[in-house]
Amino acid sequence: MRMATSMTFGLIFLFGAASSYATVVDDQLKAYQAQGAGSFSAQRGEQMWNKDYPDPEEPGKVRNCHVCHGKDFKASGKHAKTGKTIDPLSPSVNRERFTDPQFIEKWFKRNCKWVMDRECTPQEKGDFLMYLKDK
Repeated sequence: MRMATSMTFGLIFLFGAASSYATVVDDQLKAYQAQGAGSFSAQRGEQMWNKDYPDPEEPGKVRNCHVCHGKDFKASGKHAKTGKTIDPLSPSVNRERFTDPQFIEKWFKRNCKWVMDRECTPQEKGDFLMYLKDK
């Protein structure tokens, strides 16, 4: 009986986390549309993810998202400058990913400025989320 109770709690926690993640992502997408974004595209998100952007600090070099995050969303990444470990982007292995709207906005601001040398638009943020949410 104790094992069944424990298992039930675990399933409730897992589905609750998945529900929270999906709700937060949906709410973020709605907020971006309220800020003027149109329909979102995972394909555009993927194109931006893989695009090389000129490095403003080192002419001739480029930056992109997978420099730090890697190409495997289920694996940890590594910050290009500090070497600090970055938790996996995939919500399937990182239950905390995409569950806190303030955290999402904080990292969009930092990462867009570092990679693209500017803040992302609401449209770009939505496209990125569409691409990343099911990884």
